[in-house]
Amino acid sequence: MTTEWIAVDWGTSHLRVWAMQGDNVLDQAQSDRGMARLSKEAFQPALLDLIDGWLGAEPVDVLACGMVGARQGWVEAPYAAVPSAPLPDAPIRVPGTDPRIRAFVAPGLKQNAPPDVMRGEETQIAGFLATRPNWDGVICLPGTHSKWVQVSAGEVVSFRTFMTGELFELLSGQSVLKHSVAEGWDEDAFAGAVADALSKPEQLAARLFGLRAADLLHEQDKGTARAKLSGMLIGAELAATRPYWLGQQLAIIGAEEISQIYAGALQLQGALVDTANATQCTLAGLSQARKLTRQTV
Repeated sequence: MTTEWIAVDWGTSHLRVWAMQGDNVLDQAQSDRGMARLSKEAFQPALLDLIDGWLGAEPVDVLACGMVGARQGWVEAPYAAVPSAPLPDAPIRVPGTDPRIRAFVAPGLKQNAPPDVMRGEETQIAGFLATRPNWDGVICLPGTHSKWVQVSAGEVVSFRTFMTGELFELLSGQSVLKHSVAEGWDEDAFAGAVADALSKPEQLAARLFGLRAADLLHEQDKGTARAKLSGMLIGAELAATRPYWLGQQLAIIGAEEISQIYAGALQLQGALVDTANATQCTLAGLSQARKLTRQTV
């Protein structure tokens, strides 16, 4: 089958591409050539390295989302202000591309007060809503920077970003806790840490050092410490987002492992949670972006 169009998820650290025929994936590839590693003139070569074998004589549409549309990206795709549809405008055309491709980048979303931005997640939200007409509720997108998004009548009404994933990486890899945290997991320890952080989020800084002290004084298992660290940080996030998820229809879009961790934490609080695959939502959202592009051409 011939590649009809190409879907691209271009983040800060990674580049992922899919050869598409309609909504069907024909092939896929990825590299570590994310936005942070590229100069402006290096974006097209990085993309062509992955997709060259999918191209023919006729130009193929390339639909991209993520940090590729940042100011430091391939082309700046301005933010749309909420409240807004996840994809309110047609993607921005990248000028001067290889004649075998016509590249477009989806814009992100911004919130002026409190100030917040997203790039890439808006496409996943669009893909999620495309398969769930008239869905209203709250979407959690866990990751390095977790997003909590209020959706109503097909629009993103408001959202907040939490640096929970990045804090976990920094604390476990670069703080004094790196000596006390290692691979492993303890579900009961995680659940207890979530509950503790939810009830006493102001104690977070002290509880964190307690992980180091428990290692020094009691030789606490390092996998247990990792589960507790995750539980503390996610619990603090859930305490801050309680107005978002309490009593709301709730969905999680993310990679399977982190989605299940968040779903477990929320279910402990009695929340009903639907989970959706991040890649499937991204592809469905980029398909929606492609339809917007074709309407304006």
